[in-house]
Amino acid sequence: MAHAVFQPRSAYASGAGYRLLPLRFGRLDGSSTYIVTNDVGEYVRLERDELVAFVERRLAPDTSAYKALKSRHFLYEDTSSVAFELLALKYRSRAERIAEFTGLHIFVVTLRCDHSCQYCQVSRRSEESAQYDMTAAHADKALDLVFRSPNERIKIELQGGEPLLNFPLVRHIVERAQAMNQIHRRDLQFVITSNLSRLSDDVLLFCKEHDVHLSTSLDGPADLHDAQRPTRGGSSHQTTIQGIHRAREVLGPDRISALMTTTPRSLQRVDDIVDEYVRLGFDGIFLRSLSPYGFATRSLIKRYGVEDWLDFYKRGLSHILRVNAGGYFLREDFTTILLQKMFSPLGSAYVDLQSPAGIGIGALVYNYDGAVYASDEGRMLAEMGDETFRLGHLDHDSYEALMTSDALLSPLGDTILEGMPMCSDCPFLPYCGADPVFHRATQGDAVGHKAFSAFCAKQMGVLRHVIGLLETDTEAREILLRWI
Repeated sequence: MAHAVFQPRSAYASGAGYRLLPLRFGRLDGSSTYIVTNDVGEYVRLERDELVAFVERRLAPDTSAYKALKSRHFLYEDTSSVAFELLALKYRSRAERIAEFTGLHIFVVTLRCDHSCQYCQVSRRSEESAQYDMTAAHADKALDLVFRSPNERIKIELQGGEPLLNFPLVRHIVERAQAMNQIHRRDLQFVITSNLSRLSDDVLLFCKEHDVHLSTSLDGPADLHDAQRPTRGGSSHQTTIQGIHRAREVLGPDRISALMTTTPRSLQRVDDIVDEYVRLGFDGIFLRSLSPYGFATRSLIKRYGVEDWLDFYKRGLSHILRVNAGGYFLREDFTTILLQKMFSPLGSAYVDLQSPAGIGIGALVYNYDGAVYASDEGRMLAEMGDETFRLGHLDHDSYEALMTSDALLSPLGDTILEGMPMCSDCPFLPYCGADPVFHRATQGDAVGHKAFSAFCAKQMGVLRHVIGLLETDTEAREILLRWI
């Protein structure tokens, strides 16, 4: 059970020597231990009797619990309101990302692909289906919108399908964006998300000349990767590994990253998956769960539940911590995002964990056909027949029309966690976010019923586990804090 304590400042009673600032609390591990958080992500672990004494304003000032609560802005004393002002300053700092507006711009340059991955979130098309390529005219219109964003840091991600099947357009987008940036002067980055099957010398040279990063998929050892990511004419794992090595040789070791997806085949192979990333010299791995979109909904998504993935994650994190203890630095990237939200003054820019939701104001997607979506998942949902998160079209709608459309403003208004049912009382609110597309896909509603939400179950399960490690395992805490 989670609870929140909110009172208007004028209602705080005096006489006890201190006043409470807004807080949320809930059981950490099913025992008498509670996690208490405030709006800026500070947390304190208290026993039940300490929590009751604190809320009733009878906690003694000489106790360690009182000192921890005071230092982390859960109370301020009658003699000074400095903690109140510091809390407000921290809250403003964490909210500044909203004003920065859209930083990530995703171009779906084609739906064509030469792989047939069972968990694919996109309705991929065959290599011969050129009608599913984005045109240069639509790309140019999308670039005009990209630079309308006030964000000083712009990342353009080129996706598919397999984007290198439409490499002439990839080249056009990068070169035109860099030319436009001579005027706009933004911190401009490019990423091509590719399976690396079409990674030619020309592509690598282009990436080197234009400082383009690469991102690929790596699901684990060869037998697992090939089973999950089949392709015609050979081993997709071998092709991927060769592409990783070539990219590192030409671009440098930090210009290519990899991402895995957890399928039913993966659940008992987490140590093997982690070891494959270590063998290949990566310094990060994202233990990513399946998403309820595209082909995954018809093949794999229903074959394991949240508890299955949480068990996979916990075993994987334990193995990663052992790898680090043995002298090899390896982050688990999802855990790192949560740690940033806990301990960084600015939180994390990860689009999927924002309040209000990161759709639109965190990322925009320009589809191959000119349609504009509030998120990549919103585009995937549209491929399944639900266009709830379609903002408009490049041929018909202005930047102003897209960014003030009901398809964007309505879910943004509904996904401020402090006003969402159950979220407003949850102690994990400062570390979480709203995912309206997930809840629309799984529950038919952008807000969703949190008691039945797989998203919430996943977040709470991970956070309880990570905070438990931070509070009870000294060696794990030292390793985890090195990741941020």
